[in-house]
Amino acid sequence: MQKKELGEKGEEIALRFLKKNGYRILQRNYVCKLGEVDIIAREKDTFVFIEVKTRRSTTFGPPQLAVNQKKQEQISKAALYFLKEKRLEEAKARFDVVAILLGPKGEEVELIRDAFDLQYK
Repeated sequence: MQKKELGEKGEEIALRFLKKNGYRILQRNYVCKLGEVDIIAREKDTFVFIEVKTRRSTTFGPPQLAVNQKKQEQISKAALYFLKEKRLEEAKARFDVVAILLGPKGEEVELIRDAFDLQYK
């Protein structure tokens, strides 16, 4: 399975998981001039910007470790752009990570709510 296919499969798993857990999906693969967000959803009155990371093994650590400082900054910028574009600057928002391991035990999905704070330089 190629990296792109792995990512797409991970996003499909994440979408099912999030919907099952009460998230209302607003947009997938939001792209703007400042970056990209895998999934934008609502949970009650909060906008949630979600990064999905999928791996086949933990050889290089768990999937969530790939959401490093640089990635957090990029997601933060794109999230701020989205909120401004929609005139929702005052809305409650947070950043979640869905870590997916597709290993010998099957699909292991971990939701990390409020995974990081706004990162902006």
